[in-house]
Amino acid sequence: MATTEFNFDGLVGPTHNYAGLSHGNVASIKHQHAVSSPRTAALQGLAKMKFVRDLGIEQAVLPPLQRPNLSFLRQIGFSGSDTDIVQKANKVDPVLVAVCFSASNMWTANAATVSPSPDTPDNRLHLTPANLTTNLHRALEAGSTTAVLKSVFFNQDHFAVHQPLHSAAALSDEGAANHTRLCSTFGGPGLELFVYGCEFLNRSRPRPKKFPARQTLESCQALARRHGLPDEQIKLIHQNPNAIDAGVFHNDVISVGHQNVLLCHQWAFVDQEKCIQEIKSQFNQICGADLHVVSLSNDELPISDAVSSYLFNSQLVTKSDGNLALICPTECQQNKNASTCIQKIISETNPISEVHFLDLRQSMNNGGGPACLRLRIVLSPDEQAAMHQKVRLTDELYHQLYEWVEKHYRESLAPEDLLDPKIIEESAAAFDDLATILEIPINEI
Repeated sequence: MATTEFNFDGLVGPTHNYAGLSHGNVASIKHQHAVSSPRTAALQGLAKMKFVRDLGIEQAVLPPLQRPNLSFLRQIGFSGSDTDIVQKANKVDPVLVAVCFSASNMWTANAATVSPSPDTPDNRLHLTPANLTTNLHRALEAGSTTAVLKSVFFNQDHFAVHQPLHSAAALSDEGAANHTRLCSTFGGPGLELFVYGCEFLNRSRPRPKKFPARQTLESCQALARRHGLPDEQIKLIHQNPNAIDAGVFHNDVISVGHQNVLLCHQWAFVDQEKCIQEIKSQFNQICGADLHVVSLSNDELPISDAVSSYLFNSQLVTKSDGNLALICPTECQQNKNASTCIQKIISETNPISEVHFLDLRQSMNNGGGPACLRLRIVLSPDEQAAMHQKVRLTDELYHQLYEWVEKHYRESLAPEDLLDPKIIEESAAAFDDLATILEIPINEI
């Protein structure tokens, strides 16, 4: 074994639905109240995991969080049986029921910010779960996500799983969706890019006007300090507020980096030309090599096409032969400008040698592409041996999970189905079985 990057994908939960709860997420709002297919969504996610693993890339899974989150409804004053509190909450506001049933934790790019051991002074892997304070349905995830990560990365000799940052607007943190690590080799030192939407405590600085900035400078600074990162190995980057107002709610909707490649849109960052030069210079000083920056102009790919196709939310991965592959949603094939840009990328001189298109329509309809569904974690051989082994994707685990989905998941889920008392029992049974498969007490978290 060698130090390498694992993709930890989130399993889509059995209550996957389209509630349109995410303000600023264009796809989420567009498909609000549509009928979802939890079974198809989960199988599409599993198919992506298997595809990545078959490319020779290490793949693991993280369980969904148990939903519905009935304790949330009880905490805000509803009482009675499980069915009673759902019905009572629905009479007050159906949005409360949608929050309770949300399966948004499937997008594990928002689970945590990760700094691998080659970058940290204590030579441990550091993970800080995101507090996700911007949206209520996501803020409910932080405590349970922390417990799941501690179950997987339990060995404190190798791993440090921190508590989320305080749930305050000034420290709003949405995880790895706004964080990228660049490096020459996975086991060598890296440059960690922290992208923020606003300086919360400095209102004279530019900020979006239409949609919220979900990551603050203050949270990025806190994460870098907490992980003990040297100043020379971090770069704090201001996301373009105009892009946020165009629907780029996370940095991974407009930029993706991997090893020695940074693929970004012209509108990704404030003062972009200067920013890119600084990133290239820092990368060269740390890694002793050149960074390949592939930038697409707004003429080549209008920002509206970047948002609708999710080209920049594709996964960049290193295959077993050392070549880089781009894993895109099928929407990129269907968008003329995105398709043209992809052909340009793989034909030019850069490490990206091939492209693959995967159907993730169920996730895409809610505003989550390939990169949203995975959390990248670099692990040394010792760390690989020290983590919980049952989450590593093998043929056996893939087939177990496939059969689990087929057994427990509904083919369709309409908004009114959330009021069906049977769905609470179905979900509980699914989580009981999954806890046995993964050997993680998710039904107790």
